[in-house]
Amino acid sequence: MKIIDLKIYPVIYIFILMFIASSIIIGAAKFTEKNVKMNEKIAIGKSVIQVLPEIYKKNMTNAEIHKVFNEKVKKANIHNTYYYFTENQSYAIPIEGKGFWAPIKGFIGIEQDKKTISGISFYEQNETPGLGAEIMKENFRRQFNGKKLSADGKINFKRKGEKLSEHDIEAITGATQTSTRLEKIINNSIKEWLKNISN
Repeated sequence: MKIIDLKIYPVIYIFILMFIASSIIIGAAKFTEKNVKMNEKIAIGKSVIQVLPEIYKKNMTNAEIHKVFNEKVKKANIHNTYYYFTENQSYAIPIEGKGFWAPIKGFIGIEQDKKTISGISFYEQNETPGLGAEIMKENFRRQFNGKKLSADGKINFKRKGEKLSEHDIEAITGATQTSTRLEKIINNSIKEWLKNISN
């Protein structure tokens, strides 16, 4: 009997340790849940106002982002949520889909004419640093400013060195998969948005 008792002690010990560790992790998650949700709201709010013309200023505090978003941006569609800037009726359309490694989430801005792109921003991506993650860099994102949607409502990604029209963006060199997938994500989102606003 004593041998059996000795063998069960490590099992009980490990079970108790696992219970304590699990309780700490669950408790920490519950404790930080509110902050995580607030940070996500701020990230989304910042991403929205970054693509709307004349609304975003660099070095805005979280409080300023929250205030501007709540005062000047309205939700325009319940089913496929997009936003618009009340002062000039420009739009922030959500873009979301599978990148090369993980989801890419952000917004693309479209001006009141429903043809001109005012900007693009991302609040979630996990693409390869130095390659696909270059979508976060300002020099890539700046390319979208002032570009026009083609007649069929698309934007095209071209390889470096190819001639670019007013509907084209230079893809990221060495990140073909990310570029291809991002092009598809953007065009699918714009197509859905155009369909919704025409109904």
